[in-house]
Amino acid sequence: MSSSSKLTARYMQIPDIPEVMVIDQVSFTNAWPERSYHFELNESQVSYMLVLEKMEQRELSAWKRLVNSLRGDESDYELQPVVVGYGGLWKIAEEAHISTIASHPDYRGHKYGEILLASMLIRAIALKAEYVVLEVRVSNDVAQNLYKKYGFVIHGTKKNYYHQDNEDAYDMRLDLTPEAIELVQALSKTLAERVTFIDRFSKTVHPRLGR
Repeated sequence: MSSSSKLTARYMQIPDIPEVMVIDQVSFTNAWPERSYHFELNESQVSYMLVLEKMEQRELSAWKRLVNSLRGDESDYELQPVVVGYGGLWKIAEEAHISTIASHPDYRGHKYGEILLASMLIRAIALKAEYVVLEVRVSNDVAQNLYKKYGFVIHGTKKNYYHQDNEDAYDMRLDLTPEAIELVQALSKTLAERVTFIDRFSKTVHPRLGR
């Protein structure tokens, strides 16, 4: 099995929160507190949170090696799931809002961020959103270029949006016209052909909300 085929996009669960918070804290100066993730997963009526999980070979602890050896298994490694990225989508009336998106710095450059974005856009389309919005730092050219690839345009500027350093944010918007939906679907198909992953999010109903 290739490394890319060990990827799974799925709904975030409570046990994922510690790994998600690590990525959040190394990616943003305004990381979410733990209680926010619990609210999104347990209480919110509009939130669709996902993670991108990768199966990796990890060295076993000495204790686990001992237990395995007693069972006749002499291997020193096993496949373990690792959260390599996450995202959040709010669906409120006709609007879908990408509330957060990040991949771990150690795993960037493998299109994991694009998988997260495409998955949320396909989920927004399935939820019959009319448009998608997000905020992005004006200095974050890499993210802006990815969003523009999928059809987002700068809709305005939010002054001093990031309170830690008072940097402005671009308000970006994607109107889900038939042409835009066609573009998103085509790009998502191309992405899936380049980076194999199991999709248990974009067209799967929310496990708690049932939609």
